[in-house]
Amino acid sequence: MTERPAQRTPNRQLAALIAEAGFSNAGLARRVDQLGLEHGLDLRYDKTSVTRWLRGQQPRGTTPALIAEVFTRRLGRRLTAQDLGLDACAPVYAGLEFASTPEEAVDIVSGLWRKDSGSHAELRKIAFTPAGLVVPSRDWLIGRADDKVARAEPAPRVPAQGRTAAPRSVPEQPVPAPSRPRGPRERDPGQKVTHGDISALRSVGDLFRTLDDQYGGGHARQALVRYLEHECEPMLRGSYDEQTGRRLFAAAADLTRLAGWTSYDIAAHGLAQRYYVQALRLAQAAGDRAYGSYVLVTMSRQAVYLAHGREAVQLARVAQQGVGTSAPPVVQALLHSAEARAHSVLGEVRACTGALVRAERALEAARPGDEVPHWARFFDEAQLADELGHCHRDLQQFRAAAQHAERSLQLRAPLYARSRLFCRVVLATARLGLGELDQACALAAEAAGQAVEMRSARAVEYVRDFERRLEPYKDAAPVRGYRDKVAALG
Repeated sequence: MTERPAQRTPNRQLAALIAEAGFSNAGLARRVDQLGLEHGLDLRYDKTSVTRWLRGQQPRGTTPALIAEVFTRRLGRRLTAQDLGLDACAPVYAGLEFASTPEEAVDIVSGLWRKDSGSHAELRKIAFTPAGLVVPSRDWLIGRADDKVARAEPAPRVPAQGRTAAPRSVPEQPVPAPSRPRGPRERDPGQKVTHGDISALRSVGDLFRTLDDQYGGGHARQALVRYLEHECEPMLRGSYDEQTGRRLFAAAADLTRLAGWTSYDIAAHGLAQRYYVQALRLAQAAGDRAYGSYVLVTMSRQAVYLAHGREAVQLARVAQQGVGTSAPPVVQALLHSAEARAHSVLGEVRACTGALVRAERALEAARPGDEVPHWARFFDEAQLADELGHCHRDLQQFRAAAQHAERSLQLRAPLYARSRLFCRVVLATARLGLGELDQACALAAEAAGQAVEMRSARAVEYVRDFERRLEPYKDAAPVRGYRDKVAALG
């Protein structure tokens, strides 16, 4: 006998929400398809698909998250796949939301930390979605700092009015209940956050930044994410006054951006994008407009790397518009250089040159006594020369690219090992463009040896990009020697 298919239970939760939202079956299917297109998905659902969901069939893959987001947008409250009676799935949309309140921001980002620190390998496979950049950057630009972020300690319990508490008798040696050790994510409810806690967050950020600069994002990324989950989240859910709360959100934004940066470095681009969006929202809760602009610049750099030049230009310009002329000269230079990089990827010589000139003038206006945010102190003459080298390389202005790359390598401290590797590959590419094949291959071989010592997908990709440029010269002796050296590296 053949087995009969299992009887499905009608999905009454989904039916009730469809009625509340006023959707027809065809209307819901159309909205799910439209949201899927924002994420590069060609879904092609129709009213029959919705009928099957109502009868109890579970949509596959990332569709439950998309359906939940359609209802969230329509009804104005956060809904999950489980709220719709659907199975949970890989969060294709989760993390791209720009929360409406600090409390919601904490919920979203802590959920991201927890998923990433677990065995959710699919989270690191989510694709980057250019359409997902529009809403967060717009909401940040037009948004204001939250009116209140403070969280009060729980009020002490008091006896009911008019009732006299009975005198307490002393029990005879009660047997204590077995105690359970606190888990790593648990704190006493309402535990007060101190300035020392925030200083610790800052110090941890400095430590992980150093590891990232020297050894690549993959070296300690998971440790950073676990730290955010086990230490930072309980602080955000603790108690703090307004000033302490702003500083706490600022520190959390910095660490979350760093988690995105290290994810970007290992080519987990969709995950990095989500971390950046949440860092942007945390920066708004901190009331730190300048840091929000830095997050947008970071998003712009990722878009440049992925060849989404138009989106990268827009992000850099939103960052500039968001801070106006009030930012320190070093920050202004950083913002203009990001725009220049985006124009160079698009081959827009005039726009790129204009942005570079603005960056140079801004950095020249900086003075030793200027107050510079800690996150912008890396932007100095070496970094600007690096930006100039990249831009001229992209525009195939190889002589200028070589001059600026050499200057950056002369000025850049050894601490920034990965940046020096990138710059060395830029110099190798420029030497190749100038016909200096021996020097180009020698520089690239050195960079390849450094890339082997790092856990950085970007470092490997820089070297591979150079190797693709070698194809026209593949039979030349210097190229054969280069390939032998790289092969020996394994």
